[in-house]
Amino acid sequence: MTIDKVKQKIESLRELIRGADYRYYALSDPDISDKEYDNLFEKLKKLENENPKLITDDSPTQRIFDGLLEEFSTVKHRGKMLSLDNTYSIEELNKWEERIKKNIKNDVSLDYFVELKMDGISASLIYDNFKLVIGATRGNGDTGENITANVRTIKSIPLRLRGEDIPNLIEVRGEVYIDKNDFESLNKKRVSVGDNLFANPRNAASGSLKLLDPNLVDKRKLKYFVHSFGYVENYKIHTQKDFFEKAKEWGLAINKNNKYCKNIKEVIAYCLYWQEKRDTLSYEVDGVVVKVNSFGLQKKIGTTAKSPRWAVAYKFLARQATTRVEKIELSVGRTGVITPVAHLEPVECGGVTISRSTLHNFDEIERLGIREGDVVLIERAGDVIPKIVKVIDSKRNGRERIFIRPKVCPVCDEKTAKDKVERKSGESGEYSSGVFLYCMNPDCPAQLKRALGHFVSRSALDIEGMGKSVINELVDKGYVSSLVDIYTLKKEDLFKLNLFKEKKVNNLILAIERSKNNPLASFLYGLGIKHVGEKAALILAETFRTIDNFYTLKMSDLEMISDIGPILAGSIVDFFSTAKIRKMIEKFKLFGVNLVQEKKIVESTRILGKVFVFTGELENLTRDDAKKIVIEQGGKFSSSVGKNTDFLVLGKNSGSKYKKAKELGIKTISEKDFLEMSGKL
Repeated sequence: MTIDKVKQKIESLRELIRGADYRYYALSDPDISDKEYDNLFEKLKKLENENPKLITDDSPTQRIFDGLLEEFSTVKHRGKMLSLDNTYSIEELNKWEERIKKNIKNDVSLDYFVELKMDGISASLIYDNFKLVIGATRGNGDTGENITANVRTIKSIPLRLRGEDIPNLIEVRGEVYIDKNDFESLNKKRVSVGDNLFANPRNAASGSLKLLDPNLVDKRKLKYFVHSFGYVENYKIHTQKDFFEKAKEWGLAINKNNKYCKNIKEVIAYCLYWQEKRDTLSYEVDGVVVKVNSFGLQKKIGTTAKSPRWAVAYKFLARQATTRVEKIELSVGRTGVITPVAHLEPVECGGVTISRSTLHNFDEIERLGIREGDVVLIERAGDVIPKIVKVIDSKRNGRERIFIRPKVCPVCDEKTAKDKVERKSGESGEYSSGVFLYCMNPDCPAQLKRALGHFVSRSALDIEGMGKSVINELVDKGYVSSLVDIYTLKKEDLFKLNLFKEKKVNNLILAIERSKNNPLASFLYGLGIKHVGEKAALILAETFRTIDNFYTLKMSDLEMISDIGPILAGSIVDFFSTAKIRKMIEKFKLFGVNLVQEKKIVESTRILGKVFVFTGELENLTRDDAKKIVIEQGGKFSSSVGKNTDFLVLGKNSGSKYKKAKELGIKTISEKDFLEMSGKL
């Protein structure tokens, strides 16, 4: 075939596959067998492999990113991704409509579009010239994380829009979720390999989107339904109903259970129907989203800072039960956060047995007035997270015990510090506010193992060979009782550990010795100071240069730095004003650990000021090594190719980044070229 005929054949196969994908994943109505589909796919792969110049990013064969992601960059949303206010009864739903009518001072009959409220994770998609170019999380509403490589693996998300009359630029928003059956299969696999179970489908979807290996994301069988659009360029869409009809024409996955309602009476009937029938669905839902249909009226009705006034969620009645609080215990985390946990008499609620519930913080205990021995009402918030709703005072018998807020750590008896801030719950993914207590002792046994794991991690002191099992054994056998004890380890200690022979012992001793030469930024990050991440650690190290300067820091010194706010500043001052911390740091000095940050290289280098991206498998460097070289020599390291990229460094089996670099005219170099530029060869 001529090249033109090959090109036509390739595009024809792509269209056939896109059509089959749409019918299978978006409509659940396949029109060809799996074998026929596989044959089409294999033919396309063969033609593309024979003609690599004809491969495009939106080809069905290019869904999965080649290699691992380094990190997720930040995406600024064109319009804020708002959250919804909730209603919990038909009465509240009617009052919501009354407020809208009062707001617009109009007695018109409002019509609505209603959708099932998926129990998943919000994500926005941007299509430029019909192609998917960006996938992003909701984040804080203004900015999210760039998860493009991961959303490309989701088969119900088209890489290229289909049909006619498509806007040149459009952002749509929707929900990433996992079907109930796929969630159960995923957890069964995790059990078989000894991994922790996901608590619920929502957490599984959220965790999957944050993976740095798109190949793993692909195996999670994520799905996506579009629920709204965020931005459209030079295109008029007048109603929510019109948008869904257009989105369906363009090949986007739309929930078939969405419905247009002429009035609030029909909305209520829809809500009550699905409240009764939700268990018949293949996915988890926790309510109904009700939207005013007209975009013109939506604009007139407006929004608050956090939520649209023209939309609301009707939350299904949570499954509730009563049980007794047997006792309240305290759990100490890696960073020293002390969390009260209620141990409950086991009770069936929403199809599962519940025996524990986090109380989040000590303000929550006081707000609810919980005592040990109380009978309480619990619910599975969103049908998933066990939550204590209230105390049933009428059930008290006088034998209940008031819980006293601790003044010292329940494990090590060291002093605690208070912090009144918002904090994200690891279980629910929601934010709670109140007083949080922190154990200030870095040697506290309850947090030591986790703290050690953080301290020796690659982004901190980078002690290769000291994994979780080694740390557990070192602590359990008493060889390590603080961070600094790592540097007291001797060969004879390591020989007593399981599976440690001569080579393994020598390698770990060398890794420990090498870790002493890391820059101050790595050490600061490794200490696990509350609120101090990698970026903050680097800023602090480059600003103050030596560890001794941290001993005399005041809030005013830190608040002068643009990236450091009062909460972070307070955490740093509290940490370094603790006598035990200072004593520990002085011990690090005695063992020769570097506690100085050298000034950045300012002399002219070929890397200075340039932006580097790496792709494929490097032979002589790890990605962390490459990143370190770039930063040390005044360059910038990025995980994605963009118009500001100066060089793309090619390793073996380079993937989609290479194609994008070619399209943008970005210079590509080999690993050898990079090593020569950096003076490492």
